[in-house]
Amino acid sequence: MKRLAPISLCALAACGPPPVDVTRFAPDYLGVETALLEGDLVQFDVQMAGARDGTDLDAYAECAAAQYALIRGYGFARHLRTNVNENDGVWAADAIYTISPSLPRGLQTIDAEVVVANCAENGIPTV
Repeated sequence: MKRLAPISLCALAACGPPPVDVTRFAPDYLGVETALLEGDLVQFDVQMAGARDGTDLDAYAECAAAQYALIRGYGFARHLRTNVNENDGVWAADAIYTISPSLPRGLQTIDAEVVVANCAENGIPTV
């Protein structure tokens, strides 16, 4: 009986099919509700199933805020806060943004046109 060299076994092991990715991200965006709170303050309530974590909700709310700013004729928004929770696989967030015609002060500002384009590229719906 002839024995295969160890290198041959390694080569054979690498020839199998690639592993199946069972962790593929498949979000179900369940909708956005907006509420103008006062002046330039806007609240966005978003829901989705299939989120990996709260950052997916943050992205969904940011897309909604960016589109809302454009609809209102503004070019920018600034994130103030987001509350996220999960219940039986459905994730919900309520996020507050300010919208403005010029770049607002602060660290968490967004250029609405750039964000909306990025959302479309990544398949995240807007308002």
